[in-house]
Amino acid sequence: MSGAARQRTAGTARAIGRIFARILATAVLPLAVWFAGLVWFAESIPREHRDDPAHTDAIVVLTGGPLRLKTGLAMLAEGRAKKLFVSGVYRTVDITDLLRVARQTPNPVECCIVLGHAADNTAGNAAETRDWMQGESYTSLRLVTANYHLKRSLLEFRRAMPEATIIAHPVFPENYKREDWWRWPGTLALTATEYQKYLTALARPWLGDADLGLEGEP
Repeated sequence: MSGAARQRTAGTARAIGRIFARILATAVLPLAVWFAGLVWFAESIPREHRDDPAHTDAIVVLTGGPLRLKTGLAMLAEGRAKKLFVSGVYRTVDITDLLRVARQTPNPVECCIVLGHAADNTAGNAAETRDWMQGESYTSLRLVTANYHLKRSLLEFRRAMPEATIIAHPVFPENYKREDWWRWPGTLALTATEYQKYLTALARPWLGDADLGLEGEP
């Protein structure tokens, strides 16, 4: 092979190498950024709750486990809000069913519990709660949900009700292993899923959001 031919071959190899390097960088860099964001998101999930004793107009519980409801009911019984609003309840569920799930018998606070049936995702919870609070002329709420769900919930609620006072009140499900979250397959999968949903929620204003999520992704 002549010197000119070898130079052409070497030049072609370098060009192909640069193309592959660009392809690799295009594929790896976004993935690396996504994983870095996942770690940041996981580390931002509350490990404990420092209770804020402030009284609010409402306690808002997002359905997703009896611990959330039990916590909301306990605070309502303590007189820490005027009413308890449970958002995202299946249409066939009534207050007695929820009290039974929470392992409590009907009591005087039952009159102060309101069920919302319109929402089937977090953005829908926020919109449904906003509409109810406007009807009640309420301006403050305590938001009760799981610790891993709190960041996205606060994003959606603050977006829907920018003027409202929102106090975060996370609960801590036993099956979510907050410490060493990456070692537990179930917790890792849940964290990654919640992180991706959080990114989607962040991007929604740029992607279009006509119905505030009353239908769609749960």
